[in-house]
Amino acid sequence: MQPAAVLDLDTPYALGEEAVLRYRRDGFIKLREVLSPATLAYYGTEISAQVQALNHQSKPMAERTTYEKAFLQVMNLWRHSAVAAEFVRSRRLAGIASALMGTRGARLYHDQALYKEAGGGHTPWHADQYYWPLASDHCTTVWIPLQAVPAEMGPLAFAVGSHRVAFGRDLKISDDSEAALGRTLKDFPKEESPFELGEVSFHAGWTFHRAGPNRSDRPRAVMTMIYLDSEMRVAPPANANQESDLRTWLPGAQIGEIVDTPLNPLLYP
Repeated sequence: MQPAAVLDLDTPYALGEEAVLRYRRDGFIKLREVLSPATLAYYGTEISAQVQALNHQSKPMAERTTYEKAFLQVMNLWRHSAVAAEFVRSRRLAGIASALMGTRGARLYHDQALYKEAGGGHTPWHADQYYWPLASDHCTTVWIPLQAVPAEMGPLAFAVGSHRVAFGRDLKISDDSEAALGRTLKDFPKEESPFELGEVSFHAGWTFHRAGPNRSDRPRAVMTMIYLDSEMRVAPPANANQESDLRTWLPGAQIGEIVDTPLNPLLYP
C-alpha cells in the first residue's frame, strides 16, 4: 500500500463553513483536490479490476435499455476486495459527508462503481432517495471520478436547489423520468461542468441529477459511496424498489429502528 494513499484517505479535509452552507442551499457541492492523483491511480486499478471481474453485462450496446446503456453498475466492492474496502471506508470522505449532512456520524449504505463505457448513453434525470427506505433526508452520495471527466465523457450534472421540491419523487430512473423531469426542471439552474482529477461531488438523496453520454473513446470510471446519518432509522418501504433495497442493503434491519447491520458499518467518527 502506498503511504501517500493511506494519508489521503484518513486525514481530515479542510471543509469550510461556506461549503457546508452551499451544499445545504444547492443540494450538492463539488470539491477540488479531495484525493491525490496517486491515490486515484492506486485504488482505481483495483476498482477497475473488480468491475471487470464482477460485471455481468454482456449484451451489445444496441440491445440494451436506456438504463443499461447508461453505465456498468457493480455494487459493494468493499465486500469483494480488501483494497477496495480501504477506499470505501475512508474516514476523510465519510467525515466530509457527516459535516455536510450535519450529523454526529456517517455509516455506509452501500458502494457502487459506475462505469460509463465508450459510446455509453445518457443517465436520465432522477433522485436516488426514491430507492431508499430511509426515515430522513440525512443521506448523501459521493461521486468520485477515477480520471478527469471532460464534457464529452458525461460529467454528473445537477439541478441546483432541486432537493427542496416535492415533484418527481415518485419517478424511478427511466426514459419517463428524463422526459418528465426535463420539463419540470427546465427553469432550474444547472451545474454540469467537467470534473478535474481529484475533484469529487457530494449530492443529497433528493437532489435531481443526470449525466450526458460518453462520446469519448474510453470508459468514464467512477466510484461512489452512499452515506447515512449514523442514527438513521428505517422507514416503511414506499415502493417495490424500496422493498428490494431493504432486503438487499439493510438485511435484518427493522422498520423504525436505527440502521445497524454488518453491511452498514459506521465509518465516521
